[in-house]
Amino acid sequence: MMKLFAVFGNPIAHSKSPILHNYTLYKLKIDARYSRYLLDSSKDFRELFFLLGLSGANITLPYKEDVANICDEICGIAQKIGAVNTIIKKDNKIIGYNTDAIGFYKNIESKNIKNALILGAGGSAKAIAMILKEKNINVIISNRSKKNLSFFDEKGFETCINDEILECTKKIEFDIIINATSSSINNTLPLQKDSLESLFERSKIAFDLMYGKECIFLEFAKIKGLDTINGSKMLLYQAIPALSIFTNIDETKIKPHMEYIYNIINHD
Repeated sequence: MMKLFAVFGNPIAHSKSPILHNYTLYKLKIDARYSRYLLDSSKDFRELFFLLGLSGANITLPYKEDVANICDEICGIAQKIGAVNTIIKKDNKIIGYNTDAIGFYKNIESKNIKNALILGAGGSAKAIAMILKEKNINVIISNRSKKNLSFFDEKGFETCINDEILECTKKIEFDIIINATSSSINNTLPLQKDSLESLFERSKIAFDLMYGKECIFLEFAKIKGLDTINGSKMLLYQAIPALSIFTNIDETKIKPHMEYIYNIINHD
């Protein structure tokens, strides 16, 4: 019987997850299909997941924390994060995982990062902050308001609001600044331009979780002379362990097929 998988988010039309997963499923001769769904609200997600007959799903912006709250069990680093991007059905229960954390870290593990600034405080920011903390990297999180910073405060992170970011970080040189907000989807900057310019002048790398087109955040970073990384390889590196969770197939068998199709669609 064909297994069904999907990715849920809003927006979702840009997602390359179906291409990565469907090609790899085909090459591994697994009878399964992976679709994408625009989700207007997470309110009835649990019922929808079962109604669609899904064996598993990926969750993207802005529902990673909401879906974590409806999981029957949460595994691994997702327990520390409180956000999931991968779920499976097991014995009519929803089991949640987070592969965003390792997906992000694989992008930067060779960069000798010591100080990082994360802009944003949602599910992706939580995943990134926790994996960086595990790797003994100093992290500061800045957000528009204090509302979503309590998670980070409780975990012992240094936090600030955007209006105070220059004062909060004035003596720090950052190896990387990570845009974990949704600003690039709206073609806006995550901070006031003058604040961002000041930060870029004492930073080395700019990372934006968005992929698919050159975003204003990375364009500005390039002008200021920073190295830039977009979210396309984070997508790849989180998708490999996600498909392993879906199928119980070892990541080493998944990786070559998924890297191959990734390189084709990204013209590498």
